Amino acid sequence: MSERVDVAIVGGGMVGGTLAAALAQAGLTVALIDRADPAAQFEEAYDGRTVAIAHATHRLMQATGLWARLVPHAEPILDIRVSDGLSLLFLHYDHRDLGEDPLGYIVENRAIRRALFARLSGLDALSVRAPVDLERHIVMPEGVVLTLADGSEIAASLLVAADGSDSALRRLAGIASTQWDYGQTAIVCTMGHERPHRGVAHERFLPAGPFAVLPMTDDPVHGHRSSIVWTEKKALAPAMLALSDADFSLELHRRFGPWLGAVRVVGGRWSYPLRFAHAETYIKPRLALVGDAAHTMHPIAGQGLNIGLRDVAALAEVLVEAKRLGLDLGSPAVLERYQRWRRFDNQVLLSVTDSLNWLFSNDLPPVRLLRDVGMAAVNRMAPLKRLFMRHAMGVVGELPRLLRGEAL
Repeated sequence: MSERVDVAIVGGGMVGGTLAAALAQAGLTVALIDRADPAAQFEEAYDGRTVAIAHATHRLMQATGLWARLVPHAEPILDIRVSDGLSLLFLHYDHRDLGEDPLGYIVENRAIRRALFARLSGLDALSVRAPVDLERHIVMPEGVVLTLADGSEIAASLLVAADGSDSALRRLAGIASTQWDYGQTAIVCTMGHERPHRGVAHERFLPAGPFAVLPMTDDPVHGHRSSIVWTEKKALAPAMLALSDADFSLELHRRFGPWLGAVRVVGGRWSYPLRFAHAETYIKPRLALVGDAAHTMHPIAGQGLNIGLRDVAALAEVLVEAKRLGLDLGSPAVLERYQRWRRFDNQVLLSVTDSLNWLFSNDLPPVRLLRDVGMAAVNRMAPLKRLFMRHAMGVVGELPRLLRGEAL
């Protein structure tokens, strides 16, 4: 069995799946290949994380037909309150300073996956091959041929690597990356609490790293809920994860305080090692990297998925325009345009989040004083604060059409 498509995408996660939806919706033929069983990705045990959907990413999800399915699962972020331990100085972002739109939304990963696969199933230009492994691929002057573990072959003009931070396709292409380990682990769980969060997201900086409390939709069983992203030193994380639910809940209360009343851990706990990685190039002959395959960042600003979907918006626009002009989708000229559009923007955000993690993940008195005074100063400078808010919303710079909410 063989298939001929415009684009083959390896990696059916949220980035790869959204790219497949955007391209197929615009009329390109697409094959989406993933080694994981799609049905397993809908279960809580597969992934208990939530993501912060920036305002521009919300527009992309509207334009690709995903958002209508996510509305019941999306909690608006109305305020963001940033504090440094027990310091009385803080930074407060209020959505009303920019208008009536929320700053973003918090959505559970599995809800996004359900919406995404429902959307993919309705696109005639798309075939989903999962669960199946990619056995090998051969790059030729006129295209790339993929052989899957079930013996089938797919011929495409372009291969897209959306296979995550440990991308096998990136390694096989010989693309090096700059990497380092933060010596930190992100502990993720859901916290039930006595009082409503009122759409407020908190980020409290502690010596081991940021402790984020992100507003979630209420649950009929557990009531008021928030997602916890707790950055801990790698050596201490296993002991925290091994605590009983009661002791773990006490640790949550000790770090966050009484703002939401009595708190308790709800459901499972997950942990993820944190590291920095940035590929030296996003493109090779007939290959493009997107999302974590191209860059892995610290979750301190909650932008990981958002910059991956900015890659999607830029690459989709470049490919759709090339198809309409009759150009070769895998040609160097087409792929160079994608790289020019995305690499600098990603490098800046990666550098900013890396610097913020260094600045806030220590307890040196001079550094602590510098950051506290800096946050208080920004909080009083309305124009600068609005600029930072617009950056966090993803609405600054040259935006692809999907991030403006427009069809390709």
